[in-house]
Amino acid sequence: MLNVVADAAGLTDERAEAIHGACRDAVVADQVRWLARGRALDIGFTGDPDALRASLREVIRDEWVLDANIVESASRHKKLLIADMDSTIIACECIDELADQMGIKPKVAAITERAMRGEIDFPSALRERVALLKGLPLEALAKVYAERVRLNPGARALTATMRSHGAYTLLVSGGFSYFTSRVAEAAGFENHQANRLADDGRVLTGMVVEPILGREAKLEALRSSVVRLGISPADVLAVGDGANDLDMIKGAGLGVAYHAKSVVAAAAAASIAHGDLTALLYLQGYSDAEILRV
Repeated sequence: MLNVVADAAGLTDERAEAIHGACRDAVVADQVRWLARGRALDIGFTGDPDALRASLREVIRDEWVLDANIVESASRHKKLLIADMDSTIIACECIDELADQMGIKPKVAAITERAMRGEIDFPSALRERVALLKGLPLEALAKVYAERVRLNPGARALTATMRSHGAYTLLVSGGFSYFTSRVAEAAGFENHQANRLADDGRVLTGMVVEPILGREAKLEALRSSVVRLGISPADVLAVGDGANDLDMIKGAGLGVAYHAKSVVAAAAAASIAHGDLTALLYLQGYSDAEILRV
């Protein structure tokens, strides 16, 4: 199944016909099925996916601002959503914003960027950054949450729609439980997992409570949830943006790189570079009429 999602309403009838024509040139293609007029469509096909991708590259222009992905036609409505938090469900990196309270955001953000690109070991990078936060008053966490943390567009629609169709929703983060507990509630996730910052009751001690939840732990969260729910990995949608999300993205039936680092986008089966989080619903074949706007 070819799924195409455009930013805003950029998927005009003319562009849809050009995409359909590219499909017909490469494979045996079904008719266009609109999921959201002007925004999202499906085209079923039989044939070589690589030939289809090559044909689409000849037609789709960068200025169209859309994401085209080939997804499995079967079991499209996933039964488990497992999502990264920072720069995926929310728009910021919480640790960078905490560092800003100490006037060291550029230093910490540079380490964060390298860790998310997979250039340095995530646990070591986390310990290094948290050590720089030693002495930060606990009140700064509440300040960052209130002033800096915002849900990305479509977050609540994503969880509400999937939950209404029986899916379980889990937020997993290499960040901190102070934020995941609040973001999970705000966004509509049923549960959350994250690292814990150590403190002495007044300030951060500069330590992370071990063991650190990183790349392997995110995959383990997926696997254990699959067993607990009695489903298969094919029933899972995993989404994230950084290198520490790659194992869970690869372990899911539908693994999505969301506005992700290039190393993640290149490795993921599906990538959303332009749309908001409702694109994850269109990827599953939900139509506008089925999406809960909350």
